[in-house]
Amino acid sequence: MTFAVAVETPLSDDVRELVVALNAWALTETPREFCHHMTVDQMAQADTTVFIARDEAGAAIGMGALRRHEEGLGEVKRMFTQPDVRGGGVAGRIVGEIEKLARQEGLARLALETGATPGFASAWRVYERAGFTRCGAFLDYPPESLHNIYYEKLLA
Repeated sequence: MTFAVAVETPLSDDVRELVVALNAWALTETPREFCHHMTVDQMAQADTTVFIARDEAGAAIGMGALRRHEEGLGEVKRMFTQPDVRGGGVAGRIVGEIEKLARQEGLARLALETGATPGFASAWRVYERAGFTRCGAFLDYPPESLHNIYYEKLLA
């Protein structure tokens, strides 16, 4: 499968559709109170860069974002790949682009929160292949639970 990844606004209709699909899927795996979704408007703020993967026809097939925090922390957010293209390297490429930008900006660490149910196993593999390791909660996230786990990667 051929696809391209680029920085885009999350405010386009097809990116909004990806966000809707991600939110709907996440809520099948995780109770609402344990979901930490960013809205499209939050994704469009200056502290966040959104990467969109598009197939040869230009359809949005995946996304991920880098949200910057104080003290050199970059957070991986809104990772999602359309189910029909999973396993094709889209998520790994997006994580790679997020890491590349974080390194260019001199961030010291990337961290992320993801679901803890078996439905998230493919996401865990993507992060672990990219060199992330499990860690404790960060920022104001709750401690690890039956619904949330955390990963980090030191860059500095």
